[in-house]
Amino acid sequence: MNEYGYIVLFLSLTLGIMALPLPIEAMMGYAGFLSFQGQLNWIGCVLAAAAGCLLGMFLSYWIGQKLGMSFFEKYGRRIHLGSNRLHATSVWFKKYGNKLLIIALFIPGVRHLTGYFAGITRLPFRTFTAYSCLGSMIWVSTFILLGKMLGPKWETFHEIIKTYLIAAGIILAIVIILFYLLKKYRVEILRVSIKFGKIILTVFRSRGKAELFLTIISIGTICFILLMV
Repeated sequence: MNEYGYIVLFLSLTLGIMALPLPIEAMMGYAGFLSFQGQLNWIGCVLAAAAGCLLGMFLSYWIGQKLGMSFFEKYGRRIHLGSNRLHATSVWFKKYGNKLLIIALFIPGVRHLTGYFAGITRLPFRTFTAYSCLGSMIWVSTFILLGKMLGPKWETFHEIIKTYLIAAGIILAIVIILFYLLKKYRVEILRVSIKFGKIILTVFRSRGKAELFLTIISIGTICFILLMV
């Protein structure tokens, strides 16, 4: 990046959009940091990154159009583009339509599939190009300008964001799993809840048992509070 900034940025975005495991957000942020130092021009960085992103999208579209869904269903898992991911992207497309091409670049995992999926579904190339151009400019400008504005604090900011993204990802995964379990096993959960409620009522019928139950709950609560502190 320090020696061949624009070329490296262009090639990285091209390959990253095609699903190669490259830290393209970090590279765009670092390009913004280099523009803050005066080593690169931020407009040049935006243009190079946007051009690379568009080339990657166009190549993905062409590959998806030529190979079709059957190829990805058969061999997609070998290149992390299996049928499950394609199905998830299909659901997103049905829900958000062409607007997904604008926001998809901000979503890791989804942005690598949009070009392929647009080609597979034979989305009109003009429509694909228009939305891809707009989405690319917004996406690359955001990260490069962030790197430029943060300047020397960019590296610290990037580490903090990475940490919070990992935590947010874990929380989101837990919420999704709980929602899935609640939706799939709602009858069983309701039955267990009713059974547990009956047990509690039975316990509270006896004063001695109720006092014992409340004591255990109180001790458990105190332990959790101490653990949190």
